[in-house]
Amino acid sequence: MVEITYHKEGDFFIPDLYLEKVYYENDYIIGKYGHLRLEYLKNHKKAEYTIMFMNKTLRKHIVETDKQAKKRFEILMKQMLEKNPIDENLKNTDPLKWTGLMNNYKHCAEDIVFKELIYV
Repeated sequence: MVEITYHKEGDFFIPDLYLEKVYYENDYIIGKYGHLRLEYLKNHKKAEYTIMFMNKTLRKHIVETDKQAKKRFEILMKQMLEKNPIDENLKNTDPLKWTGLMNNYKHCAEDIVFKELIYV
């Protein structure tokens, strides 16, 4: 746990709190899933969010969640297309139907990712 120091101002002790820079995978750009996880933690898991923030593990958690979610989404899409293939000729003959089917697979895969990794 992080040790908090205090300084005295008048009759009050004020905590010496400041943010340290966390350089965990600094070049990684957090995507959609990482931002959704961060918002969920802020709004629904405030204690967990505060602990990770104070322990300086929040960025690592968000980056790892984002990477796992992207990988899981790709795997699910691949599995859905293997089980229920969509003919590529459909893309040329009926593009609206092809788009509808692909969007359906995408929404199903994202729903699974949300339930498994983001909103837990």
